[in-house]
Amino acid sequence: MALTISPIPAFTDNYIWALQNAEGQVYVVDPGDAAPVKTWLAERQLTLAGILITHHHKDHTGGLDDLLALAPVPVYGPAGGHIRQLDHSLEEGDQITVFGHQFDIMETPGHTLDHIVYFHPGSDEADDPPLLFCGDTLFAGGCGRIFEGDPPMMYNSLQRLAALPAATQVFCAHEYTLANLAFAAGTDPDNGDLVERQATERSKRERQRPTLPSTIALELRTNPFLRCHNPSLQTAVQQRVSRELDTGLELFTALRRLKDQA
Repeated sequence: MALTISPIPAFTDNYIWALQNAEGQVYVVDPGDAAPVKTWLAERQLTLAGILITHHHKDHTGGLDDLLALAPVPVYGPAGGHIRQLDHSLEEGDQITVFGHQFDIMETPGHTLDHIVYFHPGSDEADDPPLLFCGDTLFAGGCGRIFEGDPPMMYNSLQRLAALPAATQVFCAHEYTLANLAFAAGTDPDNGDLVERQATERSKRERQRPTLPSTIALELRTNPFLRCHNPSLQTAVQQRVSRELDTGLELFTALRRLKDQA
């Protein structure tokens, strides 16, 4: 049975992802604010069945208490000890099942030390593609800031996500796409796929549509943080920072520093 996946906008640029089954039950991912979730459920006469958390930042966890007061549902999240409402702590290699769909847990430290992502490998069925709920590790056209980890951690985490199947649908937690692609265009000026993507995503936002989900294939073509072995990108970034960048990690570190300063 296919999942219906919907974005619930929150704050100025967050998405709380809702996974719905045919019986009207819903899991939500990273509910930083309970109010839009409660409104969304009530308008559709749906029932909250569970909560998935990727990391401990408040804009991803701030709605937990109010939602649990509404319904005492299971809460899954990283086993870092930062989220008191968890009753299912998850680590690398764990698996959970959401409405009959298996999700593999991957640890992706960098943004926070205990960040996890939820990956559903999909199947041969047309309505069951691979799915990735990646919080603030991978963004459309970018990646998360490094708050608790270090560049090697984040680089390795992104390399793992880059190796997922190309058809994987990428559900990140923020509508940062246009700003990310503007930065990407400045660092990867000869990338025709990136120019095309900017036009496509700008058109979506002009019609007040989300730019998400993305796909791993699209990110590999247009996201500089997943293209750190691309020669033309390497040349362009070396010119900007006025030094040689001999490894993918060195290029990633320079890119992340440039983005932090943008």
